[in-house]
Amino acid sequence: MRSREFDRDFRERSRRTRARGIGFFAVAGLLWGWCALLLLTPYEVDRKPGDPYPEECVSRLFTDGDTANEGLFRGDFCENERDWPEALAVLGLSVPAAVVGAVLFTSGSVSCRMSAHAQAMRELDRLSDPPRA
Repeated sequence: MRSREFDRDFRERSRRTRARGIGFFAVAGLLWGWCALLLLTPYEVDRKPGDPYPEECVSRLFTDGDTANEGLFRGDFCENERDWPEALAVLGLSVPAAVVGAVLFTSGSVSCRMSAHAQAMRELDRLSDPPRA
């Protein structure tokens, strides 16, 4: 395989690696969005299965202290529906996706840039060398 073909293949692999990194960033962003949805949006809770009039609950992040902590003692069904551990688990899953995305994106970008730099240096060397007779 000629060096130009090898370099082209190397750059293509680098671009694919960078694209995978962007994919992992997208997954991390979706997980952040899901966590925000869990924490910021109001929701409804059925008191029993098939309840025609579900109880309306405020968002978990903007709720009063008594709704979040003491609501179960008063018979409030909102207290256990959206719990903090679920939102934190979703947020925790986004961390490895973001780290893998950062590593892949950086690796692909640096590899592509270094390949382009090496190609430019070869061209400069070729132009600066005197022609052989």
